[in-house]
Amino acid sequence: MKTLYFLFFFALCIRDTTGQTNEMKLWYKKPAANWHEALPVGNGRIGAMVFGNPQHDTIQINEESLWAGRPYNDNNPSSLSSLARIQELLLENKNEEAYQLATKNMVAVPKTVRSYQTFMDLTIDYADGTVKDYRRELNLITGIAKTTFTLNGVKITQRVFASISADLLVIVIQSQTPGTLECSFQLSRTQDATVSVKNNVILLNGQINDRENDRQGPGGMNMKFAGAATVKNVGGKLSAIGNTIHVAGASEVILYINARTTYDPDKLNFNNSRDVQKICLQAFQKPLAINDILKNHQTVHSSKMQRVSFHVDAIDYSNVPTDERLAAVKKGTIDQGLIELYFQYGRYLLLGSSQKPGELPANLQGIWCKDFDAPWQSDLHTNINLQMNYWLADVTAIPETMQPLIHFMERIRKNGEVTASSMYGAKGWTMHHTTSAFGQTALHDAIEYGTYPLAGAWMCLHLWEHYQFTQNKKFLSETAYPLMKGSADFISDFLITDKSGFLVTAPSYSPENSFIHPKTGKSTQITYASTMDIQIITELFKAVIAASKVLDTDKHMADRLQETLAKLPPVRINNYGGIQEWIEDYQEAEPGHRHISHLFGLHPGTQINEQTPALFEAAKKTLAHRLANGGGHTGWSRAWIINFYARLKEGDKALEHIHALLAKSTLKNLFDDHPPFQIDGNFGGTAGIAEMLLQSHLKFVELLPALPAAWKNGEVKGLRARGGFSVDMKWREGHLESATFTSLAGKPLEIFYKGRTEKVQLKTGEKFLFQIKNEK
Repeated sequence: MKTLYFLFFFALCIRDTTGQTNEMKLWYKKPAANWHEALPVGNGRIGAMVFGNPQHDTIQINEESLWAGRPYNDNNPSSLSSLARIQELLLENKNEEAYQLATKNMVAVPKTVRSYQTFMDLTIDYADGTVKDYRRELNLITGIAKTTFTLNGVKITQRVFASISADLLVIVIQSQTPGTLECSFQLSRTQDATVSVKNNVILLNGQINDRENDRQGPGGMNMKFAGAATVKNVGGKLSAIGNTIHVAGASEVILYINARTTYDPDKLNFNNSRDVQKICLQAFQKPLAINDILKNHQTVHSSKMQRVSFHVDAIDYSNVPTDERLAAVKKGTIDQGLIELYFQYGRYLLLGSSQKPGELPANLQGIWCKDFDAPWQSDLHTNINLQMNYWLADVTAIPETMQPLIHFMERIRKNGEVTASSMYGAKGWTMHHTTSAFGQTALHDAIEYGTYPLAGAWMCLHLWEHYQFTQNKKFLSETAYPLMKGSADFISDFLITDKSGFLVTAPSYSPENSFIHPKTGKSTQITYASTMDIQIITELFKAVIAASKVLDTDKHMADRLQETLAKLPPVRINNYGGIQEWIEDYQEAEPGHRHISHLFGLHPGTQINEQTPALFEAAKKTLAHRLANGGGHTGWSRAWIINFYARLKEGDKALEHIHALLAKSTLKNLFDDHPPFQIDGNFGGTAGIAEMLLQSHLKFVELLPALPAAWKNGEVKGLRARGGFSVDMKWREGHLESATFTSLAGKPLEIFYKGRTEKVQLKTGEKFLFQIKNEK
């Protein structure tokens, strides 16, 4: 009777509880054939990919801090002594000589950032037999991956979720017929680990044996880790056979899974004196009540997901499996509901890979990684990718996802100060194009990829954005402003005067793009004062000046930055009428390059807008030129293009590229396909949809700035605007009907819609209805 009561209670707990739940699901008729079809769950620290095989299931598990490598002083000791000569050569247009000298003296020693790694696999073997009525799904609102099937005539339900409150991965397996459930469980990792079983706990212990640490010798500096699964059966019998736990005759089995490393996020290092096995197992010593854990998980997760809803009138394809819907889109079907699902999926993925209990920001794959040596090391890439990961955080009302990024930036600043001083002889702090859990800040990989000391400045703009959305003055004073000021200090020292009297950056490049040198005819990348550099500096200095006014501090510094802004080279228009990418109007080596860095001032920057009409039109020509030459061929690049067209107020073109993102750069589980998988395209796509509906980067909140004709009727609720506002909107026949603003910070509000402007002053919590009457 207790078992039947529990099953009934459990069913009540997991039933659909919202109007959106049925729509906001990815679902499939078949198990995942590979990792890129599996379904992700995560709580910010621990993540898993669920394959949903009804007889031999795999759940691949990650923990955010399991990284190969170690911290070290990666700054090239020859950099500072060579810097002046490199700068001279660049100003003299001797780029090749500058490149050779910089390669020898500026690239990090050693020059490799090591990889984020898979942690372990859990395998679940069910009894042999006939499988029918199969379905697997991921409910974005409840945060539960569910697999259902009948095995030998008995219905089995398997649910997987990553609990925030318990900070554990939880798996619940139920048989509809009590006493018939039979299954076995194993933990495994193909290298660097051993597995044992004691009572009802499977324990995995390991230490990374990484090639970067081989020179340390036996017992050298390698991160330790431990994973554990405790198995609890309701009814039946549990037994251990070797490294396997077997359950037979049960009505239900619950697994609680933990994974821990010796990593210390406050020190960006690991401490192998910690008993990581003990830490891992401590989570199982507290009371684990599945009803409470599940209820809390759904309450917390759904409350975040339900802050924002988005819907347009369209044919409802929700009864069609997600992979079939995607396949139809690839053949030309218009599926607006899949766009809505994709929008919410981006929010779901960021919550899963960047919130407490996690401490590290979302990496190139969020938190989900199947490899020991991942593509691009699954690192924290800072020449757009890490930044793109967080474009959606504030505007789609999940600001808590910013906390791991903020925490990381606070810690990395110390390393960045060493790099600023030792490489450039500058005050403040800096970082280059790639880093990891160990906080590397030097120039890595090669000059053609790593010459990017303004990455820190771009990252600081996320802090300023977060303040603009939240209006949290304490955060600005204690966290954001010191980091912003430190970055501005570095840039002020880094700038030099060129032959025309402008203050310029040197060395510099336009991320990963090349130009043909007019004298040598060779493809090169290193130069001085790339357009993106100037745009980032302009954006940061204006933000620091504005922040100093808010905080009523550092007026002399603000005045100095204002003077510096007047001495920067202007953003120029090139020979075909687009934005010039480099200090000279060089011939492009790759006119269709994936990076479109010289449009930073359009998005995410604010300098190119309708109030700068010449540059605004030039930005349109830049995009047309890139696309005509094959641009947008990677997932994240296509996502950036969506945001560009949103800022250009061209909704139909933005929608065209949403369709292209789905058709050309999306995997069956809706992960972004760079290729291979890289999660920034998911995040950038979600941000782009929000940007089409609401913009607030200037001094007003603009409603439906890039609404495509195909989104004729619709509504969105809960988007956030800078200044501290939550916004709900409805539109009909392509025209706004009403918008309701809720003030979250008691700041003045200026609304703009199709030439109409309205200004109001609201108190915190006060609402304002902006209504359009009889618009045709």
